[in-house]
This record gives sequence, structure tokens and C-alpha cells, in this order.
Amino acid sequence: MAQGATPSQQHYYVPQPMYWPVLGSASLFLMMVGGVFVINSASGGWVSIAAGFMLLVYMMFRWFGEVIGESESGRYHGWEDTSFRWGMSWFIFSEVMFFAAFFGA
Repeated sequence: MAQGATPSQQHYYVPQPMYWPVLGSASLFLMMVGGVFVINSASGGWVSIAAGFMLLVYMMFRWFGEVIGESESGRYHGWEDTSFRWGMSWFIFSEVMFFAAFFGA
């Protein structure tokens, strides 16, 4: 932040830390453990997979809802929009180059 700038004059919106990634990791771990149980014919495998999947769907709806709420409340401005678009453009470009190198080899 520039000297003398107030917090309302920040150039880029930085959200507060969230616990959604931890919840997503826990749900994927539950699904993985359930898969291991199913492969080894142990009891409770399908229950663990279902619980992990439901937790993952819950996490995605809540996290995406929070991001949409931030956007709709006006916290994102032109700079964030430009940043999101450039980020997606660079991601697509890197994927194209990866597959070009993969198929070229």
C-alpha cells in the first residue's frame, strides 16, 4: 500500500483467510480413505466416499457463494477483473503449450 493511503484506497481487494481449502482437503481425504476401504473390501468404504462427496459439494457451494457475494457487493473493481482475465489467459496459454510440447515429442 502506498504511503499515506487509507485502507479504503487500497488498489487490490485481499479477502480474509478462509477455512474452505481445509474443508475441501478433508473431504478429498475422506473419499480417498473410502476408496481404499472399498478396494480392500473393508466395511464403511461407501459411507466414507458418500460423506466426503457431500462435504465436497457443500464446500464448493459455500465457497463459490462467498466469492459471488464478494463480487456482487462491489468489492471487486476493474483491476481485479483484469487480473482474473489475464490469469485465465495465461493458464489457457500454458495448457496449449504443454499439449503442443507433449504431442510434438
